[in-house]
This record gives sequence, structure tokens and C-alpha cells, in this order.
Amino acid sequence: MKLLHTSDWHLGRVFHNVSLLEDQAFILDQIIAYATDQQVDAVLIAGDIFDRAVPPSSAMTLLDDTLHRLTQIHNIPVILISGNHDSAERLAFGARSLSNQNLHIFHNIKDSNQAVTLTDTKGHGAEFYGIAYHAPEQVRSQFDIPVKTFDEAHTFLVQRILETPKNTDFRILLSHCFVDGAQECDSERPLAIGGADRVSAGPMKAFDYVALGHLHGQQKRGAEHIRYSGSPLKYSFSEERHNKAVTLVELSIDLPPVITQLPLTPLRNMRTLEGEMNALMAAGQNDPHSSDFLAITLTDKHALLDAMAKLRTVYPNVLQLEKTFLQNSHGTQHANKALQHNEQAMFADFFKEATGEMMDDGQKKYIANLLDQIHHEQTGGEA
Repeated sequence: MKLLHTSDWHLGRVFHNVSLLEDQAFILDQIIAYATDQQVDAVLIAGDIFDRAVPPSSAMTLLDDTLHRLTQIHNIPVILISGNHDSAERLAFGARSLSNQNLHIFHNIKDSNQAVTLTDTKGHGAEFYGIAYHAPEQVRSQFDIPVKTFDEAHTFLVQRILETPKNTDFRILLSHCFVDGAQECDSERPLAIGGADRVSAGPMKAFDYVALGHLHGQQKRGAEHIRYSGSPLKYSFSEERHNKAVTLVELSIDLPPVITQLPLTPLRNMRTLEGEMNALMAAGQNDPHSSDFLAITLTDKHALLDAMAKLRTVYPNVLQLEKTFLQNSHGTQHANKALQHNEQAMFADFFKEATGEMMDDGQKKYIANLLDQIHHEQTGGEA
């Protein structure tokens, strides 16, 4: 049996005030192509389908189109669960009717021990179970048991599934959770404060494959067959070095699963650049990927007027700009003097660029006195 595992689409996400919907549509086309080329028996989506509980209509349209192409045009079953970014109730609208149309949605933890059973062309059967995102208080309330932690709640739901008789060749779990020890990144929303959201991998080892969602970097936790597919797109500059992919899983009786990462190519990559303005402007003229989303750090030692606008003439999607010239240490008399000297130089450079003239001695003295006053007030009058 062949499965395609993906998660964390975050449809409708806006990054630095830029909609990523076009980039998401581009990547979903690749996922559909992999599903059809590999002739998979099911596509598993492990939560965070949307980026927020009430997604924009354009994101809903994109999801509808994607699921229609998979389930109706290509006749590939899709099994998905809701994540912490989703509204479980909204995502599951029409779920009972859609289950007859190749689309199976797990959204209620009370139904997490109710399997979706599929059979491949060779007659091999698999039971799919889904644990949607949940907090401990939901498990306490719905099952009237005294669980206190995310781990206790998740372990209870996993064991509840494992207590059901296995009637097919394979048993697969989808879960949206944070497995202890996994690597996180900046674009993920914490499930709880202080590490309280961690759950154990151990109880999930009994499954033939575990399709995890929530973390955006592809990784395995606890065993080879317990995996995060990662998000299909980079959603922060902290993910610059991620190699985004979908996970192809091939299950065979009495053999460990064969797991392959199928690479995804973004419409626009997410990169960081560093250097002086003139060098970056020159490089941008011949950069074949100049439309990528960029975070740029300028290392020029002088002030620059309207640096972002200038950079965007060659790199139209610069989204973040930092200047090392302004990143000086504070806290010592020597450091503060160095900072004040740099600030005076910055004012002089800015004045020259704005007016085309050099500051005279009186203007320099005025700026120096003004900076003295500002630093005196910031340090509470300390020398």
C-alpha cells in the first residue's frame, strides 16, 4: 500500500503583509502530481489545513479545488485531521456526506477510535485513525477522566485506539501534536507554555505508520515510522535551510515501511542575504532568483537613504531589512561612546545624502549635544 503524507499547508497565510496563496497553489499542484504519478492509495493531511480558524474565501476555494482534483478527478482517497490553526467544526462541515466521496475528516476526538478502512488494488487493507488537535481539558470533559497534561491526554486517546481489534493488514495513525524532543522553528504557534505541550512517542510505536503534523521541519521521532512530513512551504526565514518535501510511504506485510522524501520546488524561495548595498544591487541585476522572498542585512558603515526602496528595484520581494551599522552593544562607557560616534556619522551621512551638502561645524555640534542629552536620559544620568 502506498501513502502520501503531508501536513501544515496553512492556506491563507500572510507573511510580512504578503499573501502566499499563489505560492501555495503552485506547491499543491506538485503534491497532486506526486499523488497521481506514484499511484498512491491515499493522501494523508495531518492538520493545519488553514492558517486561521476563519480563513479567507480564496483559501477555502483553493482547498476545495485541490480536494476535488484528488478525490473526484483522480479518485484518490484523502484522509485529514484538524490542527491547532483550524476550526475543527468549520473544517468538518459536510464530513458525513463527504466520506462517501473519498474525503474522510477526523475532527472530533470522540470519534478517534472509529477507523476509516481502505483496500488497495492488491486486496491489502488498512485502518486509518485520526487524532485531531486537542487540549487536555477537552479529553477530561468528553471522557470524564482525570488527565492533566497533553501527554496523558494523547496517550489515553492512542491506547483507546489500540484497544480496538485490528481487522486489516495495516494500522495507520494521523495526529497533530508536539512529540517530545522534536525540533521546532519560528513559524509554528506554541500549543502551550513552557514545554507543557510535549507528548511521548512511545505509545505510537505499535502503529505501522504515524503521520504527524504541527512541526514544519521534516523529521522522525522515537522510531523510523513516526514522522513529521513538515510544511510544504517555508513559512519563516528560520526555515531557510529546510528541504521541503512530501513523504511517500510504502507498506508491505511483515516488512518495515519504505519511506521516501519527494522534494517540492517553491514558486519563490525564502532566503537571507548579507552585504553592502552596492554589492547587493549589482548581484541582484543577474540573480536568476531575484523574485525570492528575502531578508537582507546591510553591512554598510554609513547611513543609507530609503534603502528598502532601492533594494526592491532589483529584489522586488525584500520583506525584512536590518542594518549592522545600528546593531551596537550597550552597557559600557566605551560602548556608548562608540555608539554615539557611529550615530554622529550616521546623521552626517544622512544629511549629505538628503541635501547634497556636508554638515558644517555648528550642525555637527548641535547633533552631538542632542545625542548627549538623549543618552543621558536613557541611562538615568549615569556617566
